[in-house]
Amino acid sequence: MEVKKEVLEDNKVKLEVEIESKKVDEALEQAYRQVVKDVEIPGFRKGKAPRKLIEKRFGEEVLHKDALDILIPQGYSQAVEEADIEPIAQPDIEDFYIAKGESANFTAIVEVKPEVELGAYKDLGIEKEDAAVKAEEISQRLEQMQDKHSQLATAEREELEEGDYAIIDFTGYVDGEEFPGGSAEEYSLEIGSGNFIPGFEEQLIGMKVGEEKTVEVNFPEDYHADELAGAEASFDVLLKEIKVKEKPELNDDFAAEASDYDTIADLKVSIEEELAAQKEESVENNFREELIKKASENAEVKMTDTLIDEQLDQMFQRLSQSISQQGMNAEDYLSYMGMDEAGWREQNRDTAAERAKELLVLEAIAEVEEIEVTDEELDEEVNQIAEMHDQEPEQIKAILQMQGQLSQLKEDIKRQKAIDFLIENN
Repeated sequence: MEVKKEVLEDNKVKLEVEIESKKVDEALEQAYRQVVKDVEIPGFRKGKAPRKLIEKRFGEEVLHKDALDILIPQGYSQAVEEADIEPIAQPDIEDFYIAKGESANFTAIVEVKPEVELGAYKDLGIEKEDAAVKAEEISQRLEQMQDKHSQLATAEREELEEGDYAIIDFTGYVDGEEFPGGSAEEYSLEIGSGNFIPGFEEQLIGMKVGEEKTVEVNFPEDYHADELAGAEASFDVLLKEIKVKEKPELNDDFAAEASDYDTIADLKVSIEEELAAQKEESVENNFREELIKKASENAEVKMTDTLIDEQLDQMFQRLSQSISQQGMNAEDYLSYMGMDEAGWREQNRDTAAERAKELLVLEAIAEVEEIEVTDEELDEEVNQIAEMHDQEPEQIKAILQMQGQLSQLKEDIKRQKAIDFLIENN
């Protein structure tokens, strides 16, 4: 087989493939054996008509399509290997020719993985963030625990202030008419929480218990209920009670009640250790992401829509899985956010392009640095997956092979090793 390779624009390659006549004749014979099964000719049992008779009656072309269906996939696969290219999309097959006793020809135009021109990726000068736990961070965590174990009590004063909990009755109107979901009784609203329509909470400050007031607000333009988005509304509000949050004292009794520790000192040590572990993980993650981002920024890649769309597909799949775990589907979630899948894809296109480029850069670094994945490393990853799913490693490996994902897993490991290389050399 002969292959001529021509590099085209837009990361495309043209392959002109010529297949020797011997393989053509073998494919035509194989095609005859497939076609003859469905041919009925008087004087012959079904499936037994001679090839010459079939070609004479229906023309030699009757076998060409089936023969090409045999030759082109084999020829294309071999041509890709000989041309040393890495396609990222299905090829366009053109100008195919086939005839008995002659060489067959076809042209394949295919988009290939773009070349990466690496820039600097060692000694990038990126420093890790400070992972030390500060005293105020421990205090903030203790305050969060205090809030969680706080109780609401009736305020001794009668005038509503920022941070108070207002117990209110309210009725909402748009164009003078009550609207569905716009009324409530004994509603508890934390003033300053921002949980209500913008401007509503601020207008309640200074009200006294038993006082009634009309509050004027505008619903946001992106409000989730389309019929209310951007609408002017008024609310008749009655302040029935003011409550304040009473926090427990930070002492040994609080530690025993709010945690598994008997003293406040032990609780603080535990919080410091937990925060230290969280910050260390966060610092390492941020350091790794900054290295990848910088190495990617230093590289030159002519990104393609195919790779961006592929990355968007993966991102959307992850989003759908995450949403489904919360009992929703992606369509309903996006509708609630005021968009559809097309809008989500457009919004996340730049992020997908950056991610796709980073993956290409990591692959290029692995190639330049001759990073390989051993059988032992692959088996170790398979073992971890098997343990995660409580199955035997051999079973997981067989499933991955059957689904064609074993090679993808190997590429994932190689990219992770490239990331480890970046960390070690920065």
